[in-house]
Amino acid sequence: MKVQKLKTLILGLAILAGINPTSAMMHHDGMIMDDKGMIMNANTDKLPKDCQKISGDVDITVHAGQKHALKFNGKMFAFDQQEWNVNPCSRVNITFINDDNIRHQFMIHGLPGYLYPQGMFHLELYGAGKLKASLIMPGQKKTYLVHCELAQHMEKGMKAQLKVDGGDGDLPSIPGISKPVKADVYPVDWTPSTLAALLLCLAAGAILPILIIRKWPLRKS
Repeated sequence: MKVQKLKTLILGLAILAGINPTSAMMHHDGMIMDDKGMIMNANTDKLPKDCQKISGDVDITVHAGQKHALKFNGKMFAFDQQEWNVNPCSRVNITFINDDNIRHQFMIHGLPGYLYPQGMFHLELYGAGKLKASLIMPGQKKTYLVHCELAQHMEKGMKAQLKVDGGDGDLPSIPGISKPVKADVYPVDWTPSTLAALLLCLAAGAILPILIIRKWPLRKS
């Protein structure tokens, strides 16, 4: 909510200043934004306190969209991968691709706040497209939450995890990896009419094959 309000404020100020937001990128306090998307807290060279140097570069391409949720029952949105593992102090170069014509985000939470304001790294696309940005991971063995913060996108499947040095365990409710905290339940509202319908279907399934066999008996070869 705070990010959305800040984005709206910046766009409003740009319009008042006579700047066309669709024609140029805007840079403001760790945010880079245009009419297609937004990057927050990108970092290519500032080391976390527990890193002496960048241990290496890791290139990750992430797709987001509805089609990637088809392999998970009951899910609507998903990333094409649900887990990544990198070495401590790696510089992770992320290419984020939105395969849908609606907004999706790629957010990493739990990062050190002295380097990443609010402890997060944020990529967002307002529709189909591609963004690239980098961050440097700390040296601590840890599992970081990756998700889309838009309403119901994470709950509907757009959740993953980024592990440093193998991580410190799996986060809950990662599609295909860990069990949900609260599994979806689809109860049947048993009423006299639904019970009668069930009994009728069972009876039909038992009687129809007998009637068919009597009317068209199997011929002996």
